[in-house]
Formats: sequence, C-alpha cells, structure tokens
Amino acid sequence: MFIQSSSKSEPFIFMKFIRKKGDGSWEKLSTREGKTIKVSLEEVVMILEVLKKKIKSWSTVHNFKEDKTPISVNWEGETKVWFNIGDYPKMLSFAQIEILKLLLLHLLEEKIEFATISDMSKPQVIIEQPVTKKQEELELTVVEEISSESNLTKVEGVIAGVTDKAVLLKLNSGAENWFPKSTIKSQYTHEKETSQTFLIDSWIIEKNKIAV
Repeated sequence: MFIQSSSKSEPFIFMKFIRKKGDGSWEKLSTREGKTIKVSLEEVVMILEVLKKKIKSWSTVHNFKEDKTPISVNWEGETKVWFNIGDYPKMLSFAQIEILKLLLLHLLEEKIEFATISDMSKPQVIIEQPVTKKQEELELTVVEEISSESNLTKVEGVIAGVTDKAVLLKLNSGAENWFPKSTIKSQYTHEKETSQTFLIDSWIIEKNKIAV
C-alpha cells in the first residue's frame, strides 16, 4: 500500500496497491500493474474519521472510464483496519494505523493551507518558492505478503494452544483444529480465549474439510 502526494498545491492524494502474482513476484506500478485511486480531501476526512474511531466504517464507489471501483475502510475488532479497494484487500495493524493517521492529518492540513482558496472575491497573490523533490513528495509504503482475498478464508475463533510452528484454534462451531502459523496471513494476539478473526489459506481449510 502506497500513499503519495505529488504536490502540496493539489487538493488530492493517490493511494496505490500492489500484490504478489502467481509466480511469487510483486506487481509493478511502473508497468501499470496494481490498483491506483485518486482520493479527494473530502474522502481523506472520511478515512480519518474511521481511523480515529469516530465511525466504524465508510465506503464509496469510484467511476473512471466506466470502470467502477468499490472502496471501503472498516474496523475489525479493536486493533485492525481493513482497506478494500476493488479486489485489493489490505489489513493494517495498530502501529500502521497510527502512522497512516498522522500522515493523512499532516497532508490534509498542508493541502488545506496551500491547495484551497478561502475568498475568491479578493485578488489572490501566489508566490511560488522552489521546493525540492524531498520536500514535495511524501510517501508511506506498507508491504506485507498477503495473498489475494480469493485464496483466503476468514475464520472466527479463539486460540486454545500454541507451539513454535502451529496454533490450535477453537472455532465458533466448537471444533478445535491445528493450523500451521505459515498459513495464517493476518496478525493476531496470542492471548487465549480472546475471540479473533483469522485469515487462513483456503487450501488447508479444504484439505482438512474444516467447517467454518
């Protein structure tokens, strides 16, 4: 997940998402792979409302050349936020949420000052000062190895046991199953008896015929 602002005088930012391809390589934005959306200042405000827990979720739809992209941001539990941009899901941990919140607040304050005009009836004098690329561009990169949503299954349950390589989950159905840690793609707390949502590779669910 990339957050990019090319200029403080433009009233928008870009959010860009990439994921791993079938051969294990990452998509490249330079070759027009991945997903890019243009986010207005109003939309930045609504995303911040979710990140600050003033509202639990927010969603909208972007239309670009007859291509519709559903966008949603929502909390899952107390420490996770999901960004769903079309078929590009991205989960943020607590620390990543705090970093993103501070960055968006900074960008919003800067753009309100430089990218908006309060009174159009008065003559405006704009004095441009040269800025370096380092000053002009701000970018946050959050990259994790998360499979596409179609290859993952959401599992609700609590941790009943843990070893070095596996986690014993007690599912809502009452059944208990061991899952290799490598198949759990979402972050989770190791506290026992705490209800959580786990993103687990679908192949192991199907292989063991686990009812979720």
